[in-house]
Amino acid sequence: MLSSRRAVPLIGLAFFAFLLFSIRGITRGERWRDIPQVVGMGDSVSKSSPSSDSQESWSSGFNASLDSDRQNKHPYGPRPHFRPGVAKPPGSTYSKVLVVPRTKEEDTSWMATELPDWQTAVYVADDPTAPLHPPKNKGHEVMVYLTYIIDNYENLPDIMAFMHSHQFAWHNDDILDWDAAQMLRRLSPERVTREGFMNMRCNWSPGCPDWMHPGTLEEDASKQEETMLARSWSEIFPNDPVPQVLAQPCCAQFALSRDRVLAVPKSRYIYYRDWLLRTELSDYISGRVWEYLWHVVFTGEPIFCPKQNICYCDGFGLCFGGEEELDTFFGIRFQRNDLEEELKKWHENAQKIEDAQARGALDELAEIEVPEVGKDVILQAQIDEKNQILAAMKAEALERGKDPRNRAKEAGRPWKEGDGF
Repeated sequence: MLSSRRAVPLIGLAFFAFLLFSIRGITRGERWRDIPQVVGMGDSVSKSSPSSDSQESWSSGFNASLDSDRQNKHPYGPRPHFRPGVAKPPGSTYSKVLVVPRTKEEDTSWMATELPDWQTAVYVADDPTAPLHPPKNKGHEVMVYLTYIIDNYENLPDIMAFMHSHQFAWHNDDILDWDAAQMLRRLSPERVTREGFMNMRCNWSPGCPDWMHPGTLEEDASKQEETMLARSWSEIFPNDPVPQVLAQPCCAQFALSRDRVLAVPKSRYIYYRDWLLRTELSDYISGRVWEYLWHVVFTGEPIFCPKQNICYCDGFGLCFGGEEELDTFFGIRFQRNDLEEELKKWHENAQKIEDAQARGALDELAEIEVPEVGKDVILQAQIDEKNQILAAMKAEALERGKDPRNRAKEAGRPWKEGDGF
């Protein structure tokens, strides 16, 4: 055993050697803090050791590599690089899967009837015994969407559509009759392949062009998640500055190509799902937060508001001919809607007068606007006329959309004889 007097100098010598080694290590890799670290998952970062005769050149190369890594990696995997896809030759078939969350009570039998060309992956969110179910019923559709990608990352189809379980819903595009089946039947796999990510809703309202403002402190009842966005963003995208605006058409329904999904490392999807599992935000708010993050994940941009006429034309074969022509269609539809609202009010007042007379409450009659006699007939005729115009414009747009040349022209992309959609 060493005496205490000999132990002290040896300890001091050992400390000096450790300090010298540490200083040399810091000099050799002084920017160690910039090495991307893995937070519980993802690809680990490793560097091979330098040979004894090339330490100096390795050191400079290593530091240069670190500069590149800083730009291209995040704590949960490499930064994605998104590139336009290339559609298959005309006449080719695409493998397609529809990913849908539902509750035990919801009926999704319409999919088998209406969509024979689509395979389905229906997750029962509130039944852990179902063949397909998420790890937790939280975050609405988000948990299911991420779970499908994680579980099938190595075996994805050409095209995936992530949709809600109802065939008819207000958030489906009204030009396509609010019908999810019609939207999926008309969806162009070629456009999804080229774009990589496509929102299934072309109509900008609600969501574009300037909708969510992360950092807002005053709550808006129509977008309760807005006040939670800045904090959530910092947790979900820790290395990216919080954007001033987040915008895309609502409502968490979109299509993806296989290449676009694979452009994002699997570790990121796991990280996102883990955030959803851990967050203290409610089921409702956490789901709403993600409604305006999907485009960020798959495009890298905080604002994703494609021109509506191009989305309708190239995406669904509904070609009005250009922005002005679509604006004309929308204008007539707004006029029709105003007429319908006026007719509704006419009928409500007429009913109020009839009810008051039946009750003998003559004092109430003075407070009711007396509907103009015969105005209901005039309004209905005007509504019918607008509907006829809209139907004719839609029929022409559908016919125009059958020609791939028209789709290419309206989308502003090149086309040559023999090209498909």
